[in-house]
Amino acid sequence: MSKWVYSFGAGHNEGRADMRDLLGGKGANLAEMASIGLPVPPGFTITTEVCTAFYENARRYPDELRGQVADALSRVETAVGLRFGDRAKPLLVSVRSGARVSMPGMMDTVLNLGLNDDTVQGLAAASNDERFAWDSYRRFIQMYGSVVLGVDHHRFEEIIETTKHDAGVTEDTALTAADWQRVVAGYKDMVAQETGKPFPEAPEDQLWGAIGAVFGSWMNPRANTYRRLHDIPASWGTAVNVQAMVFGNMGNDCATGVCFTRDPSTGENIFYGEYLVNAQGEDVVAGIRTPQPLSAARAKPDEKPMETVLPNAYDELMRVRETLERHYRDMQDIEFTVQQNKLYMLQTRNGKRTAAASLRIAVEMANEGLIDREEAVKRVNPSALDQLLHPTLDPKAKRTLLSKGLPASPGAASGTIVFNADEAELRAGKGEAVVLVRIETSPEDIHGMHAARGIVTTRGGMTSHAAVVARGMGRPCVAGAGGITVDYGAQTLTAGGHVLRAGETITLDGATGEVFVGSVAMIEPKLSGDFATLMEWADEFRRMKVRTNAETPLDAETARKFGAEGIGLCRTEHMFFDPARIGAVRQMIMAADERGRRVALEKLLPFQREDFTDLFRIMAGLPVTVRLLDPPLHEFLPHADAELEEVAQALGADIEAMRRRAAELAEANPMLGHRGCRLGISYPEIYEMQARAIFEGALAVAKETGAAPVPEIMIPLVGTRRELEITRAQVDKVAREVFAAAGTTLEYLVGTMIELPRAALVADRIAEVADFFSFGTNDLTQTVFGLSRDDAGKFLPHYVESGILPKDPFVSIDVDGVGAMVRIAVEGGRKTKHDLKLGICGEHGGDPSSIAFCEQVGLDYVSCSPYRVPVARLAAAQAALGTASDRTA
Repeated sequence: MSKWVYSFGAGHNEGRADMRDLLGGKGANLAEMASIGLPVPPGFTITTEVCTAFYENARRYPDELRGQVADALSRVETAVGLRFGDRAKPLLVSVRSGARVSMPGMMDTVLNLGLNDDTVQGLAAASNDERFAWDSYRRFIQMYGSVVLGVDHHRFEEIIETTKHDAGVTEDTALTAADWQRVVAGYKDMVAQETGKPFPEAPEDQLWGAIGAVFGSWMNPRANTYRRLHDIPASWGTAVNVQAMVFGNMGNDCATGVCFTRDPSTGENIFYGEYLVNAQGEDVVAGIRTPQPLSAARAKPDEKPMETVLPNAYDELMRVRETLERHYRDMQDIEFTVQQNKLYMLQTRNGKRTAAASLRIAVEMANEGLIDREEAVKRVNPSALDQLLHPTLDPKAKRTLLSKGLPASPGAASGTIVFNADEAELRAGKGEAVVLVRIETSPEDIHGMHAARGIVTTRGGMTSHAAVVARGMGRPCVAGAGGITVDYGAQTLTAGGHVLRAGETITLDGATGEVFVGSVAMIEPKLSGDFATLMEWADEFRRMKVRTNAETPLDAETARKFGAEGIGLCRTEHMFFDPARIGAVRQMIMAADERGRRVALEKLLPFQREDFTDLFRIMAGLPVTVRLLDPPLHEFLPHADAELEEVAQALGADIEAMRRRAAELAEANPMLGHRGCRLGISYPEIYEMQARAIFEGALAVAKETGAAPVPEIMIPLVGTRRELEITRAQVDKVAREVFAAAGTTLEYLVGTMIELPRAALVADRIAEVADFFSFGTNDLTQTVFGLSRDDAGKFLPHYVESGILPKDPFVSIDVDGVGAMVRIAVEGGRKTKHDLKLGICGEHGGDPSSIAFCEQVGLDYVSCSPYRVPVARLAAAQAALGTASDRTA
């Protein structure tokens, strides 16, 4: 018989931390905490395999499940001395989700399950607190009604607001037991009206309803969005954790809180978190009440820290902090409850953190001896480094303060104000920088939070939904900016004497919690401190080199600053769009004969020579791979009358002749037309000019610095051995001429870009005349799939969402198809030349999962955009080590 349920707590622990794939992260860690002696309320976990079976069998459970749940529930009853559904001594439980990786706020939870009109009396008697019992009952109906029965959350809030108005109070805490009884009655009537059925009274029906809702929430829209953003497979499923309730809302000797063993924003080794007296867990994250600090040292004069209010429970929590961090060897995110001065642990997990915090924690834990350098390198998610590689606010820039809140997630962002998630996603999709401003965020806002450059909320603390999700996404966030008043109807925010409307610009600084009117100047980041240390450690383990894609001095210098080890792709056609050059380029293309083309090329030669001289100088002896001209010609053809007239004058022709020539050169499918080596073969003088500029520039830098560059000249779009043979001969001929004129020589390489399926298939023959291969996976993806990258964006997102493709193949390499072509080319090329240099220069060169593939097939280097260089360095190190399966930032 299959085992579907695992118990934990009260000395009966059937799970372990390393069973997270089966038990989910929460269930595995609850069992682990219980096994090391921490105070965990007993419960049980229904495995992720049940979730898989649930969806595979039309939402039906395995036959043995109900019996196993009943046995596990009976064990909990025995452990706590209470019975599920008993009027005198009722057992209440929480029902929570628990995926194998943390998905904060994405799925559903139900607390206080087991309450009905009978058991609420038993809870009141057992606690000697009628108000607490009815408050717990209304919380249960509200959560169950919303999560399981699908009643709009606002319908419940309306009833509470009406009750407070009738009672003449403004705070929920001022409502009496009788008030809460009226709320419960109102809730039940409203639920019956909304659903057409009475609220379920039988605890067993409640339990199975909640279990089904948690499994159902695995496929809700916000969970689907979160999984897509974080590359979490839907096939993993979620576990369900059923646990005996402990109550933080039973009086002033009770509390609930969320804390981190280190600061999740900065990584500083301090205890960090918030708590609320006489509250349940959702009160802390919802931002409805203002949470208080844990430590007296971090408290303001008007705050009441847990250290002084509940000193015994605080001391125990500090001991738990030390135990958990030592046991898990990582920063932990902890949820706890204090019931009548006794501490209970409800959850621990590796805490979500910013990239800066991730770096600091990894480096400091290695220096403390908790982990080694290899583990430190594995710990940091390479993609998260993007948070550290972009501008921050210039401290010298003028700014107008709008308001100040909590520094919930560091970084800076400017953008136009939007007040709802759908609008944020829509505008961002059109390329607009937006800042999402909300009173408070909820899991339904996840798509807009991801689309926004930054997030501002007027409510909530450092552990609110907005703060936790923003940190995990790497979005700057200011939370709890109470000085801002948001009017959704009027689409305005008001603060500090300013009234700003949707579409106006604000800037936020997530490191200080400040929000400013308008745009504020920013400065470039510097690689230093923990970042530099981790990069050094990564380089110790890395096998593959990391180069950059760059055509300009600025890009080349930026990449060097980030640790690039050369240029892996210089796209020379990008150099021709400059206004000073585009005219000569058009003359070259439109010329009717070789003589006309050579006249135009003579004008371009000095520009090209200067371009290459600059790049060789900046790279200071590091390899520079120059791809010869590879333009779809339509990008350069003149279209407007003024452009045609200019070319006509330069060539001594009339405008009508130019119109005819442009029509002759126009192509139905220019990406698959007269470009790359086909252009060089048709018009060899083009590649001759570029080769001359490369060699003359390299010789100039060699003379200037005494260190000769080693140019790597790359012939694009080769599909046959003969194409490379012809174009290589052109390059070699120019090299001999330039070297003879200069009276000196230098080393150079000639290779090709593998970007066509045919080139991959005949790579063994092409390698006979190539010194290196560089995989142009952008075009290789287009040609393998038969997709236009420019047009596929219209439907590829649907393909990914529908599961037709696991990821966008232009973002992360398609291992089965495109990857297979790369493997064939690698094997064929190295069969011919065992030391053939191999690299990748498509956008995939900056994608961590693609870099892992490059390591597997044995490439020598990856090349990526300048700001992705540190990402690639870390990803290449992790690929060499074997990428960590559960990185936390």
